[in-house]
Amino acid sequence: MNYTLHQLLIFKTVAHFGSITKAGESLFLTQPAVSLQLKKFQEQFDYPLIEIIGKKLYLTDFGGDVLLYAHKILEEAEAINQITAIRKGELVGRLKIAIVSTAKYIMPYFLTDFLKKHPQVELSMDVANKARVIHSLRENQADFGMVSLLPEALEVNGIEIMENKLYLVANSGLAVKSKNAEKIFAEHPIIFREKGSGTRLTMERFLISQNITANKSLELTSNEAVKQAILAGIGISVMPLIGIKEELKSGLLKIIDIKGLPISTKWHLIWLKQKEFSPVNKAFIKELENNKDQIVQRFLPVI
Repeated sequence: MNYTLHQLLIFKTVAHFGSITKAGESLFLTQPAVSLQLKKFQEQFDYPLIEIIGKKLYLTDFGGDVLLYAHKILEEAEAINQITAIRKGELVGRLKIAIVSTAKYIMPYFLTDFLKKHPQVELSMDVANKARVIHSLRENQADFGMVSLLPEALEVNGIEIMENKLYLVANSGLAVKSKNAEKIFAEHPIIFREKGSGTRLTMERFLISQNITANKSLELTSNEAVKQAILAGIGISVMPLIGIKEELKSGLLKIIDIKGLPISTKWHLIWLKQKEFSPVNKAFIKELENNKDQIVQRFLPVI
């Protein structure tokens, strides 16, 4: 056997999410990188660890047994790292964050310097829709959440991070003859995010404010899926600017100028009011308060 701790971590993360794509997002790795390391890990064994039925990933019985030991090995390795770090006076612990899917375009920039300064801090990041992010906070599964719409039924504190603008977006080759919102939405299918998404809620509020009824609509479960559908010419959608900057610059997508748009919200990092902060949590908040404006100006300027 010649597997690595990194491969054990990837296997554990894939098993946790049941998805190679989501595991990659959590670990800041590309899907091909996760698949490659998972393949190398599988090659160490004579029995399959996972099986894919339909489009779902499942652990085999053998994979479940290996997962139990993977947890133990990684915990022991982390204990060794923590003991070493504590002796050096370094910050040690885990940072648990749940973010809405569009925040994946910005959150890494607010983590990079902090994780470099504190190499013994582990990061656990779940990328989901708003409903799941709020659930993670409520159940104390995450220390922090990043959302663009503040929850109404949860008492939270937070830090305003940056502006989030949403525009009506179409394939650059799509002929939009009218500037009347009602006519545009009547002529072209509208692509929605799934229920529980903050982007969907923002889009629904906009349609209601303009007295627009969606005659033809589709529902997709991620902003990337929505973007690809728009690129393919399937329909139009209201999307956050942060996720389509490159496609706008390259001319693949275009913004349709209509009344009521863009919609401007704010990205917030939030946490429960009664949350007891660990040293890692306190250090991360301090890092954000001191450096968020410089990070936005350097890496995330508005187009």
